[in-house]
Amino acid sequence: MRRFFVLGFLILTGFGISAVSAEENTGAYIRSHYTKVEFEIPMRDGIRLFTVAYVPNDASQEKLYPILLARSPYSVGPYGADRYPASFYLPEEMMREGYIFVEQDVRGRFMSEGDFIDMRPHRDHKKAKETDESTDTYDTVEYLISHLDFNSGSVGIWGNSYLGFYTSAGIIDTHPAIKAAMPSAPIADWFFDDMHHHGAFSLNLSFNFFASFGVVRQGKTTEWPESFDHETPDGYQFFLDLGPLSEINTRYFHHEIPFWEQVIAHPNRDEFWQARDILPHLHNIHCAVMTVGGLFDAEDLYGPWHTYASIEEKNPGITNTLIMGPWSHGAWLRRDGRTLGEADFGFATGKDFRTRFLIPFFHHYLKGGDEFALPEALIFETGANRWRSFDRWPPENARKTSLYLQPGGRLDWKPDSNKSEEFAEFISDPAKPVPYTTNITTGWDREYMTQDQRFAARRPDVLVFRSDNLKEDLTIAGPLTARLHVTTTGTDADWVVKIIDEYPGRLPGFDPKSGEKDLGGTQRLIRLEIFRGRFREGYDHAVPFVPGEAATVSIPLQPILHTFLKGHRIMVQIQSTLFPFFDRNPQHFVPNIFQATREDFISATHRVYLSGDQESRIELSILEDQPGLK
Repeated sequence: MRRFFVLGFLILTGFGISAVSAEENTGAYIRSHYTKVEFEIPMRDGIRLFTVAYVPNDASQEKLYPILLARSPYSVGPYGADRYPASFYLPEEMMREGYIFVEQDVRGRFMSEGDFIDMRPHRDHKKAKETDESTDTYDTVEYLISHLDFNSGSVGIWGNSYLGFYTSAGIIDTHPAIKAAMPSAPIADWFFDDMHHHGAFSLNLSFNFFASFGVVRQGKTTEWPESFDHETPDGYQFFLDLGPLSEINTRYFHHEIPFWEQVIAHPNRDEFWQARDILPHLHNIHCAVMTVGGLFDAEDLYGPWHTYASIEEKNPGITNTLIMGPWSHGAWLRRDGRTLGEADFGFATGKDFRTRFLIPFFHHYLKGGDEFALPEALIFETGANRWRSFDRWPPENARKTSLYLQPGGRLDWKPDSNKSEEFAEFISDPAKPVPYTTNITTGWDREYMTQDQRFAARRPDVLVFRSDNLKEDLTIAGPLTARLHVTTTGTDADWVVKIIDEYPGRLPGFDPKSGEKDLGGTQRLIRLEIFRGRFREGYDHAVPFVPGEAATVSIPLQPILHTFLKGHRIMVQIQSTLFPFFDRNPQHFVPNIFQATREDFISATHRVYLSGDQESRIELSILEDQPGLK
């Protein structure tokens, strides 16, 4: 049997033992401690996938190492046996833990053969040579353990974001050698992850991504397409000037981005999008799984919650853990994690995760050493700034209740006793949409998920509701749903709901002479969601509003674990635009919103009803127990 024999293993480096100076460059460390091997792996249909392995220099027949595999659409370069990367996909701390790192260009990307399909649909019932990402992973692992010298026969698989999807897909019908997997911010259902939020289109994220990623590859390549030049740092103005979605092809893409063509041809969650939902297929998993995500991930917050839940439901008896920390997209892999924007979480949560959970997880399941127990769910409790462990998620001991939106901008635990028809209204003008961030950027702003919302509260097209100052700490845990009773003078509308922690005007213990920023009165965003109203009866078909006719819009928000401290207030803001993160609704119903013209965009008056039989509310759960108390 042909094997890859890795040169350089006689160079004894003290791998995993000798300390590395803080000044030593990461790339130089990789070059001096690993031997790089490039090769192609044949799949069952004959397509060959380009793969690179980094093997510790002290590997030998007496010293074997587990394999850590990442499959990527983003290139495993630099290419060439003499060219080494500045880092691996995994965090820098893992470099010194004793693994063979393997990275692979997925089918149809960069140096791998075949055709690339975005979020390639899974096949539940495959014939002999039919493939999907689960078979490509299986064939890759089978080849690696049979052909790559000095491997121990144990494999871990992991990936972040798009790589997280490949991780989830790769453990379906798990190869026996795969002992542990870490889907990190995994894309789960591309209609709800990245591309849309409840039907609203992720404009600047999708535009920027596909402007380069979506360019058709002309044969094998080692180079990325050129990134898009906005010719301005002001993303809000760029996307406003861009006009309706129907003009993007005319002005920029020129029908040369295939996936963009598919997106605009499928505005509803039809068979095209349903096939790009990996969640129903997460069966027959036989390895330990640790799903990781960020509570403030503006890109893939849907994926971790639902990936964990689907694996839990379909694979009883396996180790299946959920870890959610106070992080932006992928920050747990590289960043310190103490702060995000002006939000301070009290300690280095990212480093803490890597040291206490990521490294021990793979060490335990791939090397068999050190006793290691994971909780069912480890969730960071923002507000109180601490980790909380749960036997199940959502917690069983959380009491369901509702917060009611009331006249006069009030927020209360009881509905308004007034039976007359009360409402709050605002004018939504697509020509002047509410910005999603105060930062000037053409990309998506990592910090906006914790940003102070006073800039929005002061706009006339944003409704604001406040509770009284809390007399004691209050912890909200689990999913939330906003149930709004609404009308509009238009025939379509988006609805944005924000849950906000409003700080007291003067913070206890704050010293104006300290030089620190005064955060008194801060409106800290902790959760938000947007919902395209045309999908209120189902995402697979669009239904216009009848002007002036009441309708109910139910908006699922992603789960939270947050403590509103004594003296703070709970705030809810409601608006209709979140631009340019999400596209503008023309507010005149067009069956395919990607075909709306400039003439379709109109101003409309939106009402939210507050009393009588049409009270609007936020459904949530309160966690009543305190850590360490019975």
